Amino acid sequence: MDAFTVHTDLMFDPKKKAFVISTSIVVSRKTGLITKVYERDDTLPHTVSEPDIDLRGLCVLPGLVDAHTHLLLHAYSEASSIAQMRDESMVERIIRATNHCRTALLAGYTTYRDLGTEGAYDADVHIRNAVNRGIIPGPRIYCVSEALASSGGYETRHENAIGGSQAPRISDPCDGPVGARAAVRRRLGAGADVIKFYADYRKRTLRFPVPFHAGCPEIMFPPPQEGLQGNRNPNLLLFDQEEMNAIVTEAKAGHAPVAAHAMTAEAVTMAARAGVTTVEHGTFSLDSSESLQALLHSGTILVPTLAVVEIAASKAVLKDVLVQIKKFHDQGVKLACGGDTGAFAHGDNARELELFLEAGIPLEDVLYSATVMGWEACGGDLCGRKFGWIEEGVAADFVGLATDIRQDTGALRKVDFVMKDAKTWKRNGKAVGMV
Repeated sequence: MDAFTVHTDLMFDPKKKAFVISTSIVVSRKTGLITKVYERDDTLPHTVSEPDIDLRGLCVLPGLVDAHTHLLLHAYSEASSIAQMRDESMVERIIRATNHCRTALLAGYTTYRDLGTEGAYDADVHIRNAVNRGIIPGPRIYCVSEALASSGGYETRHENAIGGSQAPRISDPCDGPVGARAAVRRRLGAGADVIKFYADYRKRTLRFPVPFHAGCPEIMFPPPQEGLQGNRNPNLLLFDQEEMNAIVTEAKAGHAPVAAHAMTAEAVTMAARAGVTTVEHGTFSLDSSESLQALLHSGTILVPTLAVVEIAASKAVLKDVLVQIKKFHDQGVKLACGGDTGAFAHGDNARELELFLEAGIPLEDVLYSATVMGWEACGGDLCGRKFGWIEEGVAADFVGLATDIRQDTGALRKVDFVMKDAKTWKRNGKAVGMV
């Protein structure tokens, strides 16, 4: 039987930004899409027969979207990024990424926007294809392969480079408008869904290097640095406005959305003016009226990656960032939820939503940012598939939480049920259809 019905008694409808009751959804196995949504008169029997699925008693959400991930990284608390990129074999990294796909799906994340392989070249393209071919379980993936950066802009920086150890490249370097256009074409040809570029980065690490290994002495009298901000290793522009414009123009010609890594107000403003789809981080621009106005004017989505701020900066910096992101929300800036997952463990993706809530953003808006805005961050109609809300013609992705998230914010960690494209992957808190 192709069609079956999913019955709920409490479900979040992102388009209404409200919880609805007694709703049933008819889905198609053949297409993986919702074919009908209707409100019941509550005459449903106490038990329902297969193949229908009874999610009454659970708090049901559309499948969640993590809009900023790195499948080929694992938590920095286990190994630094430089150690992973330089020392771990490609085989190990791909095996880890396969595990990350499974973990993310079971955590309720049915879509990942993967923003760079960090030294694994185009491996994410092939991981995405393995998921799409049904070879491995995982979220649907929208990936960038390699991000773009100017020469010397985003590299694995280590001191033993002269005749010593080798490190893979971690970006596709390009310079000038012509070079930028060529780099976009390379990424699209490699199979990328999304183009990502570094509008700014801390490219002068080796001027005042931190100790990279045990026993390495600290340099004397280093300039001050607070987490990701400071004079020791400042965030500096990697591209000028003309180059950013060229990247976006070429990506649009290729029907691809664009993500821009931007930490400073200047970089955020320039990227937004170029017309990028999303700005990633924006951590040190949140007190800037210029960047605020640029985001509002362009309609660019901000993905603030609060979870990685939490692990990279002090509590004081995080507190300030939470206050500022609430102000951006209140001013009408579009927000999507993506934690820079990979820098912290896959499966802990919900931490980003929890920090949105700690910032004072209403629950309904947080869930909207983790569903509909996730779809828009992935490219919206450019995705080739609708997902993130409950409507005919939209992907049949559902997450069932064991408790009511309106009373228990910890509900995001209590995933009892997961369906993606009308296929059940988790039921009664246990994985199904996986080895």
